[in-house]
Amino acid sequence: MKEFWSSRIRGIVPYTPGEQPRGRTFIKLNTNENPYGPSPAVVAAIGRETGDSLRLYPDPEATELRQAAARFYDLTPEEIFVGNGSDEVLAFAFQAFFEPGKTIAFPDITYSFYPVYADLFGILYDRIPLKEDFTLPVERYCGGEYAGVVVCNPNAPTGIQLPLTEIERIIRANPAVVVLVDEAYIDFGGESALGFIRQYPNVLVVQTMSKSRSLAGMRVGLAFGNPNLIAGLNAVKNSFNSYTLDRLAIAAGTAALEDREYFQETRSRVIATRERTVDSLREMGFLVHPSCSNFLFASHPQVPAQWLQQALRERGILVRYFNQPRIDNYLRISIGTEADMETFCREVAALLQKRGSV
Repeated sequence: MKEFWSSRIRGIVPYTPGEQPRGRTFIKLNTNENPYGPSPAVVAAIGRETGDSLRLYPDPEATELRQAAARFYDLTPEEIFVGNGSDEVLAFAFQAFFEPGKTIAFPDITYSFYPVYADLFGILYDRIPLKEDFTLPVERYCGGEYAGVVVCNPNAPTGIQLPLTEIERIIRANPAVVVLVDEAYIDFGGESALGFIRQYPNVLVVQTMSKSRSLAGMRVGLAFGNPNLIAGLNAVKNSFNSYTLDRLAIAAGTAALEDREYFQETRSRVIATRERTVDSLREMGFLVHPSCSNFLFASHPQVPAQWLQQALRERGILVRYFNQPRIDNYLRISIGTEADMETFCREVAALLQKRGSV
């Protein structure tokens, strides 16, 4: 029954998050979490925020975190916005920079929250089809007819990166509107567009600390851009909730940014494991697209992806399946520990043999 719902949300199809299981232990390769825990410095910082400090509101500006981010990225705090995960940052950006009733553009295969935001906020959109190889048709974004452009780079769920030269081409072709570059997975081998934010005042780069810094449970997202864009995000935030980040998240995010050695070590381990897994899957006959993320996008020509996803679940391994046109025979496989991925590959090989596909 939707009789008390506003007309704005009656037709909304909400985003569906990946399964978070209860009551059974799984190897979780379905939600792009980091297989390694956060830095020990993060755990210590969270511990210092217990007790009496929790009766007080957090800093609404998250000053300490923004200063740490400024040092890490060689920017000023005025060029940085932080929020409750990159999902919230993206939602604020859609409200701040895209007009209801006007049309923005993003790919047909990309992060599935984008159309949800647009529908919720009354923003029209064109889903521009990716090419057959799942790369972005850049020329389709360069006509200047859109009221905004959103590009996930590396893209989700494919993991494919668009070169910075092509990102800049889109930016230059749309000088009067915001070009939002969602870089949730950039730390796993991609090239960031951060270098464009001072050159082009219409560029907003969004990142997250959930993936490469193992803080999915803390919900810390960042946006980088011209101070005018950051002010726009703050205007939306402070019209909604001034305290979007709690004290624990601010402390955790600050400590994670300061421990550069741990960040480099763990992301390098994920990248190395990813490449070994690519080799193993290709040896088993899978088509695996090149990935600059902490996941793989893979399809087997003889084994239906949905069957494989369900069979793996029965064996205690979760991977992500999208029942959508063009990608309904693909699995998105998050990169776990080396041991996780060895188990995954062994179970996949056994399933293929069971079906007579090897």
